[in-house]
Order: sequence, then C-alpha cells, then structure tokens
Amino acid sequence: MADIKAADVMKLRKSSGAGMMDCKKALIEAEGDFDKAVDVLRKRGQKMAEKRADRESSEGAAISVVNADKTAGVSIVLGCETDFVGKNEDFVALAKELAAAALNFKTKEEFLASDFGGISVAEKLVEQTGVVGEKLEINDFARVEAPFVGSYIHVGNKIATLVGLSEAVEGAEALSRDIAMQVASMGATTLSYKDFDPEFVAAETEARIAAIEKDNIELGRLGKTLKNVPQYISKSQLTDEVMAKAEADAKAELTAEGKPEKIWDRILPGKMERFVSDNTTLDQEKCLLDQNFIKDEKITVAEYVAASNVEVVAFSRVTLG
Repeated sequence: MADIKAADVMKLRKSSGAGMMDCKKALIEAEGDFDKAVDVLRKRGQKMAEKRADRESSEGAAISVVNADKTAGVSIVLGCETDFVGKNEDFVALAKELAAAALNFKTKEEFLASDFGGISVAEKLVEQTGVVGEKLEINDFARVEAPFVGSYIHVGNKIATLVGLSEAVEGAEALSRDIAMQVASMGATTLSYKDFDPEFVAAETEARIAAIEKDNIELGRLGKTLKNVPQYISKSQLTDEVMAKAEADAKAELTAEGKPEKIWDRILPGKMERFVSDNTTLDQEKCLLDQNFIKDEKITVAEYVAASNVEVVAFSRVTLG
C-alpha cells in the first residue's frame, strides 16, 4: 500500500472540496498518485451525477457580483437539492467563486464551457456533485452592463439582483442598492409600461377583469364588499381621450353630490390620482419604474431615481426554484 501523506490529503481536499476521508480513499485507490486521485474523485462525481440526473435542484444560492469598475455585473443561481446543502458555507463559497468567474462571460453557455481550475465549469459541477452527494447545476445566469452597476443579495441567498444606471453619479452606490432591493422585493419584470406589447396588455386586461368578476360572485354570496372592477390595467391604455372622459365623469359625480365648482380644483386631483391607481395594477406589479418606492410609497421608483438626475437602464433578478 502506498504511503499516503497528510499533506497530500490536504492538497487534494483543497483542490476538490471533498472530505478528508474521501480524499484519503481516493489517494489509496490511486496508490498515492495525486493526478489519478483527482481522476478518481471526478469519476465518482460522474457516477453520482448520472444517478441524480432526474432530481430537482430547486435549492441553492443566488449570488450577484460586480466588477471593480462597477460597469458590469453577473448573477447566478447555483442549484442543489436541499436547503441543508444550500446553506453550507463551502457550498456558498463555491457559488461566490463561480459567480466571480462568470463575470468574464456574456452567456451561461460560454461560462459553463470555460476553464475553472483545469476543468470546465460544467465538469466542476459534476465533480462537486460527487463531493456533496446532490445534483448541482447553474439554474440561472444574468448579466448587466452599464455606466454604473449595483447589486443586492437578499438574506439567505434566495434572491440576487443587479441594477444598471445611466451615469456613475454621486451616491450611485446607495441609489443602485435601493433600486436593487426594490427589484428583489417587488419582482418587476420590465422597466416601464412603455415596454408592454399591446396584445399582452389586452389579454391580461380580459383575464384580470374575469378573475375579479368571478371573485365578486362569491363575495356577493357571502355579503362581503365587492372588489373594484377596473376598466384598464396599464398606463399604456390611458390615452388622452380616456383621461378626458375620466375627468368628465369625476366632474359629473361632483355635480351629483352637490359639490360647488369653486372647490373642484381641490378634489379633482385626488379623484384622478385614484383613477390612475385603480387602472394601472399591471404596471404596479410588473414595471420597476412605475412601482411605488418601497422606502417611500408616496413616490414612484421613477420619481426617486429622477431626483438624482440619472436613469435606470437595465436590471435583472434571479431566484431559487
């Protein structure tokens, strides 16, 4: 039997991440040959990966990293099978190491094929599957490039976000982090309502109105207050004609209520604001700039950003599951 030295075991552990006993067994099987021991561990990982290929890797760690110049950032999700492994320090450290390496690539495919310690990232994931005993894979990959890029990782590494600003203005770090937190918390999928496809808005309007009307049938049966059924769901639908009619309807209501015209200018703005709020639910859910800012719900994200004379030009959000 080859003389297995503790230093070789430690060296193999450091390079592979495998446990001490697994490293020792691999060295024994390889008769002390370090390179063969590495190969033993990789083959073990391949066998494990084949056995667990049909498993769900819905747990793990979502990590965002930004380059030193703050001009590019990458978010990845390193997936595993259980929350127990996902919270492991070594697993999170690997996720951060992989994310840092991912900064050099534009796509997930390029990243997976790239070199990582002498093997490809894809091969490294197979190797580590053998080490941790669970299926490992890159479940998501997002890249943002802009004059200034900020990031945020939600507690527990469940959500990771990136935000790109049009300029590296004073306070850009705090500003981008605030917006990145907004993205993590509110789950926007697009920058503005202006980005919506008209057909999508039309289909979504029909579906949402139908769902509310269905809910109202049950609420009415139970004698509860009915939900408001909106006419519209996005600012993209609120044309000048629609707004003019809404104002005329509001004035008609004030007349019916007996409110004197001299006080209408104090009441109408609130009514119009309520009309817009009630008829832009899609924007508030999906559009980052149109959402109420989580740190001050009296203003929108667009208004918060505009105060710094800068624009949000891109963002991304990756999550587990």
